[in-house]
Amino acid sequence: MILTDIKPIKKAIKKRKRVGRGPGSGWGKTAGRGHNGQKSRSGYSRRFGFEGGQMPLIRRLPKRGFTNALFKKEYQIVNLKDLSRAGKNEITLDLMKISRLIKSDKKPVKVLGVGEVNKAYTVYAHKFSESARKKIEAAGGKAIIIEFK
Repeated sequence: MILTDIKPIKKAIKKRKRVGRGPGSGWGKTAGRGHNGQKSRSGYSRRFGFEGGQMPLIRRLPKRGFTNALFKKEYQIVNLKDLSRAGKNEITLDLMKISRLIKSDKKPVKVLGVGEVNKAYTVYAHKFSESARKKIEAAGGKAIIIEFK
């Protein structure tokens, strides 16, 4: 076998379509763009939501409400039923991250009262729901609020 004799199998390489190269190619004249109009011109790119000059749907619909996106606080949620995954009695943010209860330590953590607590846990978080606090304290544990940096 000689290295120069090696060829790819048939149909492994597909020739690229060359448009606008004369009538013999089958893609001459309008080059697959149809006739006239904005889409047939070079440099055309449609803006998102553009409806040909008609008032776009997003502008036709009435706007209502208010979004407090600038000052919104987004909490990472931890349920009580998941606390046993941490494996220790004192559950800190670092332990939550290691045991994959939370993804990041850049966002505040809120503990919710979904599930039951069967052990006395000392839980450190930025916020607790009322039911979570009651269940933790009823099991003999502590719910300690920490300051978010």
